[in-house]
This record gives sequence, C-alpha cells and structure tokens, in this order.
Amino acid sequence: MAITSRRQLIQNAFGGVATLGLSSLLAAESPLGHYSGQRTPGRAKRVISLFLGGGPSHVDLFDPKPSLLKFQGQRPGSTDLRTERQTGGLMPSPFAFAKRGKSGIDVSEILPRLGSVIDDVCVIRSMYSFNPTHTPSVSLYHTGSILLNRPSIGSWVTYGLGSENQNLPSFVALGESSLGGSSARAGFLPSETQGTPVDNTELDPEKMIPNLRNEKLDRSAQRQQLDAVQALNQGFSQSFGADSFLDGRIQSMEAAYRMQFEAMDVFDIRKETAETRALYGDTPLGNGCLLARRLVEKGVRYVNLGFGYWDDHKDIESAYRKKIPAMDQAAAALIQDLKQRGMLDDTIVMWGGEFGRTPVSESGTGRDHNPYGFTMLMAGGGFKGGLAHGATDDFGFKAVENRVSIHDLHATMLYALGLDHTQLTYRYAGRDFRLTDVFGNVVKEILT
Repeated sequence: MAITSRRQLIQNAFGGVATLGLSSLLAAESPLGHYSGQRTPGRAKRVISLFLGGGPSHVDLFDPKPSLLKFQGQRPGSTDLRTERQTGGLMPSPFAFAKRGKSGIDVSEILPRLGSVIDDVCVIRSMYSFNPTHTPSVSLYHTGSILLNRPSIGSWVTYGLGSENQNLPSFVALGESSLGGSSARAGFLPSETQGTPVDNTELDPEKMIPNLRNEKLDRSAQRQQLDAVQALNQGFSQSFGADSFLDGRIQSMEAAYRMQFEAMDVFDIRKETAETRALYGDTPLGNGCLLARRLVEKGVRYVNLGFGYWDDHKDIESAYRKKIPAMDQAAAALIQDLKQRGMLDDTIVMWGGEFGRTPVSESGTGRDHNPYGFTMLMAGGGFKGGLAHGATDDFGFKAVENRVSIHDLHATMLYALGLDHTQLTYRYAGRDFRLTDVFGNVVKEILT
C-alpha cells in the first residue's frame, strides 16, 4: 500500500514528469563540482558540441587536396595510403576551395557562412582515430572509449565543475541522434551527472518535455506533496542503507520540480527576436543551435546537439548541396551570436563527427569511412581562432603532421575548462578512471 501511495504522490506532484525514468529526469548537481586537482589557466565555463554523426567529409569541406584531381581515378600505390574498404579510385571534391578571412584558411565554397567566421575558428586538420565502425567510434568521440558503458564527456564536465543553475540540468543532449546512448551516458559516475535528453524538433517546451506543466496543483501544493514523497524515499533509503541510484532519483525529483518553473521560458526559442531567429534559420539545426545558446546562457555546462546524419556512401555532392546550407548557417550563427553577446571567450564550440571520409570513391559518387585522418573545428573558450593546425597526407587519407587523437582533444578541452585531465578521476571497481583513460596530451599550440 505504501508503494502505491508513493507512486500516486509522485504522479500528482509532477504531473507525470517524475515517472519518465531516470534518463528523462533532470540532474540536481551540487553548485560546486567534485574536481579537487590543480586548476589550469583555462577560462572556459561551458561547451556546445555540434555532433555530425556519420562522419562529414573533410576533403570536401576544410581540407583541400589538389592531388585528388591530378590523380583522379587512380588507386594510391602505397599500401600506407590504401584502406581495406577501398572500392574505387581517388575522387576529387566537386566543390572549389577559397581562402577566407584575414587568416586565409581554405574553406569549401559550399560553406560561405562558416567561411565568414573562420577567423574565430581553430581548424584541426590532423585528427585521427583507429576504428572505422560507427558505434564504437561514436562512443570514442563522446566517452573516450569504444566500450559502451563509459561516462560521456558531458557527465565528466558536470562531475568536475558542477552546476551554474540549480533550476536547470547541467548537461543537456539535444536532437534525435542525441536521445540516449553514449552522448548522454553517466556510466559509473553519479547518476545525477547523466545528460537530460530533449527532442528539439518541437518548438513548444511542453512538447519537448512531456508533462512539464502541472495543471492540477499550484506550486505550493506541489512542494508539499514533494516533501511528503521525499520523506517516504528517505525513510525507505535509510531502511537498507545508502544507494546511489535511489539518491539520484531523489535528487532528480527536486530538479524536476524546479525545472517546471524555468524550462517554460528557457526552452522557448519563440521568445527570441525575429532577427535572431532569422540569423540561425528556421530549420531543426538552426532551432537546435539557438536553443543551445539559450541553455548555456542560463548556466547549462554542456550541450550536445545531434547535427544530422552524415554517412554519405553515395551521391555525396547531391547530399551536401541539400543539407550543407542549413548546417552552415546554424553553426556560423551560433559562433557569431555567442561572440556578439560576449560569450564566445568562455564558451567552447566543438564541431565534428566520429571520423571523416575516404579520398577514394565508393559506389562511384560517395565516400567510405575514414578514421585515419579527418577534421574537427574548435571555436571560443581559449582556442586560437584563424588557425589551421596539422595536416593529412597529399590525398587526405592519414593525419601526418601534428597529429591529434580524440584523447588529446578531450585533454585539451578539459584544460580549457580549467581541469587537468590526469586529475579529474573517479574511483570505480578498484581503480581510478578518467575521461582520457591512460592517454591524452594537451595540445597547447591550439590554445591562446
């Protein structure tokens, strides 16, 4: 009878939001994080990750390779430049490149808006990985491991730095491709660090977050019922000892209660001016980037935005001409808007996928997976703007100069956030874990 009463109380108190399950509840992080190591000089406070799942093609966007045209259709003679999955000859980009900004960085013609803000962007052309398969590579991007049970970087940042706004989650995962999985996973970290998944294809906050408004009870009555629920939960917990999962649910209920009264405003991008909304574009990507800006503006530490599907094994030119404009506008608008508001200095914007694409063709018009050399963009938060760092070989297949692994990038991002990646640890199963495991070097050349 007591369990039934508790369930009824929860349903009444939250209008249903507390019954969504822990993955859909909001984390109640402590105001101060758990990092006790030495602070680095990094000044960043928050991160927006624009994740292009599937792998955008670096040789068509930010890494021009004239040799692809010169040797078009040929297969590279060196085995070092050949992928086992290779199905065709070298395929030049259908897009022209031009030097943009005062820095003169080469950018594809199909990215005019990102080209216009390239002086605020660090273009890392020498990223490399080791796994050509989506699921483990996506996990590596988000968690630093191909294992599917490790905490995501958003959870690590939340654990280390804590929350800036107790009425909002510290870690939000936006977009259909961010709903669950490695992009929002807390793993063995405390459950309150888990990302809160939100489907931003809707504009109405009440449709984004089910049962957000309680139409039966006012705030005072909700508070009274929540206090009763929490008393029952605390008593239940004390009866058998500490349980981190139950503690996480108790904290989630508190956060869900507070969230109801702030989310209606923060998640509603319709409150932005027509000029601002036009800057981002009326597309899911534009709306997602605008919402991400609103969230970090209100103190959310880490936002991951699933930025479409980029696994183009065929007809890559046609696919890019259709979907690049919305991405180009939204990503550039985010950088521009953050800068105009004075937020770019302490907000990191990360753009990229789990790997790149091959310089050889697949099915004649597409490109296959390429983890051995690809490009990622970093803007704001202490990263050098107008810098092209590193290089791939003449064909764009392998990173060969100033190579940067995902562990190096994670270490550098944490450094920019004021955290030493070797000291941000969590003890689990008898050992100290960290985001970068036993790897990672801070790439100080790309930091100001």
